[in-house]
Amino acid sequence: MAPWGRRTATGRGDRVNGEPARWTRRHLAVPYDGAAATAPVVDRTAAPRVLPHDDVWDLWPIQEEDGSTSVVRGRELWMALSAPAVGHPEERHDHARLRLLARGGDGWTDLGHAFADGASPGSREWSGSAVRRPDGTVSVFYTAAGRRGEARPTFVQTVVEARARLLTDGGRIRLDRAAEHREVLRSDGVTYLPADEIEGGPGRIRAFRDPGWFRDPADGREYLLVAASVGAGDGYMGAVALAAAEPGGWSLGPPLLVADGVNHEIERPHIVVHDGSYYLFFCTQRQAFHPPGSAPTGLYGFVAPSLTGPYTALNGSGLVLRNPVEEPDQAYAWLVLPDLRVVSFLNYRSIGGPYPWQAGPAEARAAFGGTIAPVLGLTLRGAATSVVVPTSAWAGR
Repeated sequence: MAPWGRRTATGRGDRVNGEPARWTRRHLAVPYDGAAATAPVVDRTAAPRVLPHDDVWDLWPIQEEDGSTSVVRGRELWMALSAPAVGHPEERHDHARLRLLARGGDGWTDLGHAFADGASPGSREWSGSAVRRPDGTVSVFYTAAGRRGEARPTFVQTVVEARARLLTDGGRIRLDRAAEHREVLRSDGVTYLPADEIEGGPGRIRAFRDPGWFRDPADGREYLLVAASVGAGDGYMGAVALAAAEPGGWSLGPPLLVADGVNHEIERPHIVVHDGSYYLFFCTQRQAFHPPGSAPTGLYGFVAPSLTGPYTALNGSGLVLRNPVEEPDQAYAWLVLPDLRVVSFLNYRSIGGPYPWQAGPAEARAAFGGTIAPVLGLTLRGAATSVVVPTSAWAGR
C-alpha cells in the first residue's frame, strides 16, 4: 500500500496508521425512530419502467467537479446498470452493462450503452461514478467484473477509469466509444482481501467495487471510495476503502470504516458534504448481516468533521433509511445527492417466503421491479437524519 503525502492545505496528517471507524453490534442495538427512517410502500403502477425490455438498477449522475449533476441541452445526464429483462433477475449481474440516460421534465430518455461491446477489460460492467472535466471529457470510474473473453463469468473485480469525450453532434448525446479503459485500482491483498473469486454470486463474494468519486472541498484533492473486504477470522467483513489521487495515479490508503463482525457486504459508499460536515453513506442488504436478518436492508451512514474522521454513527445506529416492514426488499442501492435527494431502484416485492430472490425464475421475475424508484429526500441535522417524502412521488414526472 503506497503511503499518502502530507496534506498541508488542511494541516491534517497522514492516515497511514489511522484506525478506521468501526460499525459494531453496539451501534445496531440502538433503538431508532421507525417513522423517521422508513420509506413508504411504493405504488408500482406509479413507477413506469425506464427501459421496456431491460432491467435498470444502481444509478448515478454524471457530476460536475463541484458535485452538481451535469446538464446538457436542458437534461440531466445519468448512468445506470442495465441488462435484458429475461430469466431470473439475479442473473442480470452476469450481463450488466453501463447505460447512459438523460432526465428532463418529460421523464427519462435512453441514450444507449455507454461503451462499445468488449471495450471493458472485464466481462461485465458494474457500478461506479462519473465526473465531467473542464475539458469536456467525462471520467467514468466503474467496476470491471471478470475478465474479457472468459468462457463463464468469474468474480474478479478491479476499478477502471474510461476518460471519454462527451459528444453532442447530430442531435445526439453520447460518450466517445473510442475512449481507453484503464485499470486504476485493485485490492492490495494485504489490508484489503483480493476480490478474485472464480465461483460465487451476489452476496457471496469478496468486494473491491463501486468506486465513488469525491473532491474534498477542504484540500481540493480527488478521492475514490471503494466497497472492499477485510479479513475476519476465516471469513471477511465489509469495509470502505479510500484512495487519493496522486500525480502518477491513485494511492490506496487505510479504510475509512469497517463493519466489525456485523456485516460482510457494504456497497456503494459515497460522501456528501453538508453544513461543513462529511456524511459517509453506504447501503447493505439484510442477508449480509451476521446473523442474517439481524438488521434491515437500508441506507446507513456516519458523519465526521473531516474526510478522515473521526466518524460518528448517524442516529446512533447508523440507519438512515430502510424499506417498510411489509416490503423489506422493495428498493436498494440508495445514493444521496448533494441536494439531499435520494435515488434508488425497485428491487423485489414480497411474495411469501423469507427471500423473494430465492424463488424460481418466473416467480422472481414477476416480483422484480428493475426500474428507477420514486425519489425520496433527507434532512440532516448533525448526527440526526429523517426521511422526506416529496409530494411528487416520481422523479421523472
